[in-house]
Amino acid sequence: MRKGIQHYKIGDAFDGFLLIRLAQKGTASNGKPFLTLFLVDSTGEIEAKLWDVSDLDVETFVGEQIVKITGDINEFRGKAQLRIKSIRLAQPTDGVQVSDFLQRAPVDQEQLQQHITEAIFEMKNPNVQRIVRAFVQKYSEELFTYPAASSNHHAYVSGLAHHIVTMLQIARQLCDIYPSINKDLLYAGVILHDIGKVHELSGVVSTSYTVEGTLLGHISIMVSEIKEVANELGIDGEEVIALQHIVLSHHGKAEWGSPKPPLIKEAEILHLIDLIDAKMNMFDRAMQQTAPGEFTERLFPFENRSFYKPTFDV
Repeated sequence: MRKGIQHYKIGDAFDGFLLIRLAQKGTASNGKPFLTLFLVDSTGEIEAKLWDVSDLDVETFVGEQIVKITGDINEFRGKAQLRIKSIRLAQPTDGVQVSDFLQRAPVDQEQLQQHITEAIFEMKNPNVQRIVRAFVQKYSEELFTYPAASSNHHAYVSGLAHHIVTMLQIARQLCDIYPSINKDLLYAGVILHDIGKVHELSGVVSTSYTVEGTLLGHISIMVSEIKEVANELGIDGEEVIALQHIVLSHHGKAEWGSPKPPLIKEAEILHLIDLIDAKMNMFDRAMQQTAPGEFTERLFPFENRSFYKPTFDV
């Protein structure tokens, strides 16, 4: 069984296969071109530099290619980096395939589907329920395979559905504690808020932003689509505007990507749940790669802070 990249430490030698998630061309201070490779397997990701590259190298080492690398793990600016000594494309005789290197949600797709279906059945408002059900049916394949982001949080197969389900679990607890919450609106917001990412992101392998995603973004895409689906269903009540607003405002602030701040209670709660779940996912993934008594790498979404992993048992 191959040792996953997550389990390598600074100073370890590496000899194995990795999948190129993304390759970015740059120019070094000496004027020579290089590639920054973002390499993944089913346990994690590591960055590597390929120096003095030729035009053929740039054409060869691109996203979604499996490569055989020898090298070692060193540290650069507080992060682990793979120093490449040799690299080649994988060959059919190597017996490896792309699916071997993809990270997956810790919950299988069938369970994720069941959780979302149960939440829809709990909804009492027929307009809200019909709109949400229509979206889940419309994107039945993408919803349960797409990641929730290209990097940072839930950036793995079924990450989008996993993010939704863990948010639903938080929402359910809050609704029990605070009965004044409109459960239908909150559940609907949780399920719908990121579905626009099936247009914003390119897919599961070598995830990047589409032209539509770059120019419009998942929030504006989804706000428009909610209105379209409601029109198709013959629904024109206030529920439609409320659902549009909860999606429009779920990033919380303009500087975080929300055209409007939350102006409905459930919109504010959704924003907080979204923040909690995204941060917890990033914490957990960083801590899995950190030994007790050590600090994580600097985490960009946390203002480049490093977090300490205590040595005592919880």
